[in-house]
Amino acid sequence: MPPIEYDEMALFRENAEEAGLTYPGPPTVERVWVEVAPGRRLSALRWGTSDPELVLLHGGAQNAHTWDTVALALGRPLVAIDLPGHGHSDWRDDKAYWPTENALAVATTVRELAPNASMVVGMSLGGLTALALSRHAPELVRRLVLVDVTPGVNREKASAVTAFIAGPESFASFDEILDRTVAFNPTRSVSSLRRGIRHNASERPDGTWAWRYDRFDLPEGTTVPDFGALWDHFDALGVPLMLVRGADSPVVDDVDVVELKRRRPEARVEVVAGAGHSVQGDQPVELARLIEDHLRGAS
Repeated sequence: MPPIEYDEMALFRENAEEAGLTYPGPPTVERVWVEVAPGRRLSALRWGTSDPELVLLHGGAQNAHTWDTVALALGRPLVAIDLPGHGHSDWRDDKAYWPTENALAVATTVRELAPNASMVVGMSLGGLTALALSRHAPELVRRLVLVDVTPGVNREKASAVTAFIAGPESFASFDEILDRTVAFNPTRSVSSLRRGIRHNASERPDGTWAWRYDRFDLPEGTTVPDFGALWDHFDALGVPLMLVRGADSPVVDDVDVVELKRRRPEARVEVVAGAGHSVQGDQPVELARLIEDHLRGAS
C-alpha cells in the first residue's frame, strides 16, 4: 500500500467547515524553528504576517495543530508552539518535559517570534508551562489563559489522559491508530480525530505508524515534579487571568477553583458546556470567543 500523503497546510478548510466558520481561502501559516539550546530547536506555526498577538501552548501528547480551528476563528496573528519533545520540536535526552524546563525553551522561542504578544494561552501541560513562564519571564506574559488545568492536577484526575498516552509505541496501520483514538474520544467526530492523527503521527517506511511526541517513559531514578508547587506562582502573577474548564472534564475540580480564587480573587473562571479536557478540540469556536473576550479585557 502506498504511503498516505500529508500536507500539514492543506487541512484548514476541513477545520473551518466542521466548525461552521466562513473560509475565504487558505490562511497565511508557516512553520518556523528557533534554536533553544545547542543542537536543539523548538518548532512553531506562525499565523499571519503581522506581529503576533497571541502565543498558544498545547497539552501533553499534542502539537501546535490542536489550535488550528481556534486560530481560524480568532483570525488574529499568533504563534502556536510545539512544546519540547512534541510535534516537530526536537526531543530531549533526559525526557524532562516538565513545566519549568519547558518554560525555559518556550521563553527563548517567544522572545524571537512573539516578544510583544498580548496574551499566552496554555492548555493542560501547556497551561502549567505558561504559568512557569510567567515566573521565569514575566515580561512575556501580559495576560494569561489556562485551559482545563491548575497545579491541582494529579494522576487520578488525569487518569483517562495518561491511559491514552501510555498506549502502544507503534501501530500496524492508520486505521489501527484511528480506532484507538476514537475509543478514547467518543464525543469527537471521526473526521476531526482523523485530521488530528495526520498532524500528530507519522508513517514509517514499513507502513507502521507512530506518534510524533516523545513518550513519557522516564529514565530510571527520575521523579515526577510536584505540580502543586506551581500554586505559589499565582501569588506573584500580576496580569489578568482566566481559567477555562471543560464541563465534562475531571482534570479541574471545584476544590481547584476555590484555591485559585483564594489566591487570585479577581480571576475569571468559565465553564464550557459540551467540552472535555481538550476544550480546543471539543468546542473551539466557544474557546476562541472566550479568548477574544479576555484579550479585549471583557469580563
